[in-house]
Parts: sequence; C-alpha cells; structure tokens
Amino acid sequence: MFYIVLVFSRLVSLAFAGSIGMTLVILGCALPSYKIWWPFFVVLFYILAPLPTLIARRYNENSGASSTSAYELAIFVTMGFVVSSFALPIVLARSPSNDPVIQWGACYLTLAGNVVVYATLVGFFMTFDAEDSDYTMW
Repeated sequence: MFYIVLVFSRLVSLAFAGSIGMTLVILGCALPSYKIWWPFFVVLFYILAPLPTLIARRYNENSGASSTSAYELAIFVTMGFVVSSFALPIVLARSPSNDPVIQWGACYLTLAGNVVVYATLVGFFMTFDAEDSDYTMW
C-alpha cells in the first residue's frame, strides 16, 4: 500500500513539474510585452528528445544483444535535441542584433521552462525505470 502511494505521489509531482515547465514556455510566448510564438517550437524538441532512447531500449530488449552501441547513439541524438532546445531561444534572441526575433525576457522564460521540463523527463525515466516498479512497461 505504501509503495502505491509513493509511486502515485511521484507521478503527481512529475505532472506538476511538467505543467510548471510548460507554463513558463507559454508565458515566454504569450505575455503582452512579448506576443510572439517562436519560442514555442521548443515543444517539438520535448516530444522528440525521449524517442531515440525509448527506441534503443526497445531494440536492445528485443535483440538480446549485450552491445550498447544503439543505446549510445540514442543518447548522442537525444543530447542533440536537448542542446538544440536550449540553443533555439538564444539564437532567436540574438539575431538580427538590431531587431531580434524574440526579446531576452522570452528567452529566459523559455530556458527556465527547458530546465524544468527536462528535469521532469529525467525524473520520469528514473521513477519508472526502476526494476521493482510496476510501471516498467514505459
């Protein structure tokens, strides 16, 4: 019983953290002083970032191979998505220098949202990747 409550509380806290991160990204796009939706494209990176790791994990389970080259390639591609999601708002705020695409406040809010969302993704994988968890099907 205690274990179910612990897993449920972790799940609720991960959902709360994810919603805070998305709120920061949306605030970076929708506040009246910013009013531009270019930073919202980082959500595409949020969707794409865990996919290579999930595919490589499924491939290693099905093939039974002890080699982790697919998993290492998946981590490399995942880090490319993560770096791109941090670089996109910075590039949008810096170019062109006389009239940037987004303001620096929107960039900071998007970067803070990135940190929270990726911390939530790491927490999700740490919580549900445990061997004693009932939710190892993820």
